[in-house]
Amino acid sequence: MNYQIAIGALLVECNHFGGVPTDMASFQRTQYVRGNEVLALTDGTIGGFLNTLSQSDQPCTIIPTVAATACPGGLVLDSTYQSIKTDLLTSLAAAQQDKGLDGILLALHGSAATESECDLEGDLLQAVRTTVGFDIPIVATLDLHAHITQRMLDFSDVLIAWETYPHRDAAETGVRAAQALIDMLQGTLQPTMAMGLAPVLVGAINGGTAGDGPFAQTMKYAKYMESRPEVYSTSAFLVHPYLDAPQMGGGGLVITNNAPDLASQLARNVAEFYWEQRFSLEPTLVSVADAINVGQAHDGTVVLVDTADCCGGGAAGDSIEVLPDLIDLGEGVASVMPVVDSAAAEKCHAAGIGALVALQLGHQHDRKWGVPLHVSGEVLYLSDGKFIYSGGIWDGCQSNMGPAAVLKIGGVHVCIASFPTYEWCGEQYAAFGLDVTRMKYIVAKNPMNYRMAFGHCCEHFIVLDTKGPTPATCKHLPYSHSLRPAFPWDSAIIDPIWVLGQNDF
Repeated sequence: MNYQIAIGALLVECNHFGGVPTDMASFQRTQYVRGNEVLALTDGTIGGFLNTLSQSDQPCTIIPTVAATACPGGLVLDSTYQSIKTDLLTSLAAAQQDKGLDGILLALHGSAATESECDLEGDLLQAVRTTVGFDIPIVATLDLHAHITQRMLDFSDVLIAWETYPHRDAAETGVRAAQALIDMLQGTLQPTMAMGLAPVLVGAINGGTAGDGPFAQTMKYAKYMESRPEVYSTSAFLVHPYLDAPQMGGGGLVITNNAPDLASQLARNVAEFYWEQRFSLEPTLVSVADAINVGQAHDGTVVLVDTADCCGGGAAGDSIEVLPDLIDLGEGVASVMPVVDSAAAEKCHAAGIGALVALQLGHQHDRKWGVPLHVSGEVLYLSDGKFIYSGGIWDGCQSNMGPAAVLKIGGVHVCIASFPTYEWCGEQYAAFGLDVTRMKYIVAKNPMNYRMAFGHCCEHFIVLDTKGPTPATCKHLPYSHSLRPAFPWDSAIIDPIWVLGQNDF
């Protein structure tokens, strides 16, 4: 038998508290391909799908649909989502009408939302299920920061998450998902799935999977369960806390082979273990002024972690909260920081290298969290903003900051981009032609990858207590839909765990 397998992707992480709305141009800048162009995606999760299906002992015909990826941002415009959704559903319906479908593989994120839908993935899976019916298995991959919902469980057969943060295993996750689909088609897997949730909303500062940190321990606890013969797969989740949706929390998803009660019990166990880590997951924060005072007392380069403006979590990247304190240090203290400000980048390009310019900088894209600052400086560098990622889920892929510039204000090298991009391993600073090892202060706007990016030249990392839509602590975000009680607001909750199972239709 030749299996007819459809593959597709919709990967974006969204933020309810800020960021720039995610429109079609956001996807087109990163990745939006259809049909046979999808087959050229040999890396990442799609690459894992393709590699496994092409090497399967059972012949597989791969039916490409659509692959849409955007940098994390604000809510996806309803019109943009409907367009992508229609592309996917139209492709699936045509394939089913042509030669039929035996299975579907989807690469999703799990924390996307639109203007009117707080559970994009649940809505998409439901639409796919409605299109193809309940007899065709649907397997989806997720980021470990996914917000798992009842709809996601109800309208899929298998959900498998990435296991690393910083993210390194997108392709491997695609392999595991494709193998799960093959196992289902060959009759060796009858998946029964449950998700245990603990009401913990924390940033990702202590959410790494390497070492012995609190989330690393949770991941190890969950993965150890796979040694049991009845357990097919486990996934641990540190939910993306910058959504505002009902029943948000982290914990564990367990897939057993036709053992639903066991799946529910083990999922509860993972969630209980995760709940016990809650205090260790909440980071210690330092004000900007205090952080710089600490830095001045240390030799060598200091990384100031301004995770509240993390483009990788959906922020606009346009905060300049740290900038005044760096400017006050004077010309003799070199520092570097990124800002997304398309108007400032345009003005620098118009002026040219060596020009002195005065402009309004920062908070041009998201005014919820601050106001622009009037600055004057020298244009040191201009570029088209294109660079290549050197690792992670986009290893080898080109990204585009748009017209970009370095504006030197006193001792501060401000790297101005037109569009937000995901920070992985310092590629943006390298693209600006800067040697960060010569800086006293490096501002990193991400909650995790900064150690990987700058650990070779820095020993001192200070997490800042700054404002923005992706803060290191969620205590002050204006949630209106998320379930309470929840940590960190409520630290002692009677029976905090709830378990989601799959409903039969």
